[in-house]
Amino acid sequence: MKIEIIGTESLGVRGLCTVVTTADRRIVIDPGVALGYRRRGRQPHPLQVYVGVQVRRAIIASLETATDIVISHYHGDHIPLADANPYQLDARSVVEACRNTRFWCKSSDAPFNRISMRYTELSRLLGRSLPVVDGTDTEAMNFSKLQPHSVTDSGLGTVMMTRIVDGGEVFVHASDIQLLGDDSVSQILEWGPSTVLVSGPPLYLSRITVDQVRAARRNALRLAQNVDTLIIDHHLLRSEEGCRWLDDLIETSGRRIVCAADYMGRQRLFLEAWRDRLYDEMPVPDGWHDAYANGEIDIDEYRPDGDLIHLGRKEYCGNEAC
Repeated sequence: MKIEIIGTESLGVRGLCTVVTTADRRIVIDPGVALGYRRRGRQPHPLQVYVGVQVRRAIIASLETATDIVISHYHGDHIPLADANPYQLDARSVVEACRNTRFWCKSSDAPFNRISMRYTELSRLLGRSLPVVDGTDTEAMNFSKLQPHSVTDSGLGTVMMTRIVDGGEVFVHASDIQLLGDDSVSQILEWGPSTVLVSGPPLYLSRITVDQVRAARRNALRLAQNVDTLIIDHHLLRSEEGCRWLDDLIETSGRRIVCAADYMGRQRLFLEAWRDRLYDEMPVPDGWHDAYANGEIDIDEYRPDGDLIHLGRKEYCGNEAC
């Protein structure tokens, strides 16, 4: 089994897109990407936009060779969108690549709202009904029953976790459970995984309580003590506080806990956490985002030179590995 994480917060974007290659399948999970559209009054920095474009290109390339596509839920950083903003993946750009690929989708949440309609919109663009599989098993994959996105009754809906087996290896993609639900973690452990990829808690949100942060740490340690490799990323790494939280967990656990960039052997790029610093060090011209949205910017001209303009310094993320 080969696990390739294409786009997530430690790789510079919002999302959890992963490609799993087994003996007879190439499975793309959550082929979506986003950038925080506005954060503390600032749109994505051009460096973020550049990295986002590269991730979109990589996702499209992965879909062209995929045998299977799994959609864990319908938030805009996890699925191609018919109404994509300039920093997301437009579903029309992947229609041909997905035309004959098998889909495995989570059911829509009730009430039937704008986010739930994304399943219908994708089905319409592809010209076929997409199978809903949460709570079912196949020979090669298992799909969980619906799990809370963060915590029950959060208003954020539900997600579907995916288990993939290849020989003696078991991989679980736990999407946006954020380590906050004990039952979700228990389900992962029942599946007996060797490697788990999971979203960590969104410490940048004021609604996250001290008790929830403690629960997330407890659940992370539960997983780490029972799997070979625990990959924690996504919501956790949208803030420098979250980066420090992860590094403290790594240091104190005594187990193999990594972020996606570590797992992939790449430089950590916590660009969402660094947005204010990016603006301070590399000011953005007035009107830049409108020009980009109108197709007037050649984003490849923003390719950074060398070591991403020294953004791997220790003070940015609290770890020498950055």
